[in-house]
Amino acid sequence: MAHFGGLEFIDTYVRKKITLKTSHIYLDNELIEPVFGEIHYAYVTYVEEQGNILITPVSSQWFVKMYKPTQFLLKSRNLKGDKTLAIREILIDNDLDTVDRDLEYEIVEKTNLIKVRIK
Repeated sequence: MAHFGGLEFIDTYVRKKITLKTSHIYLDNELIEPVFGEIHYAYVTYVEEQGNILITPVSSQWFVKMYKPTQFLLKSRNLKGDKTLAIREILIDNDLDTVDRDLEYEIVEKTNLIKVRIK
């Protein structure tokens, strides 16, 4: 909340974060709920040319045809419904930086795809 000349303004727009922490991608519930719904598994792949990790529900059959993804469990982190993906294998196999940090991302609603900038 900010105060300006006696008026109070509440910042209602807070961008949800995707973070890398201890080789896990942390996904905010409000961010992934529209993409995953009740699906508890994700296809994940790293696209070196883009420097992106791509994440989509296992219901996205087109993804399997275009990439050779690995299936991961979306593990619940708290009662709010935040999830994590244990991607250590992808980080090591592709010699990616494992330092904990916030990650830039884009959500493609049409195809239920989350593009996470990792490089």
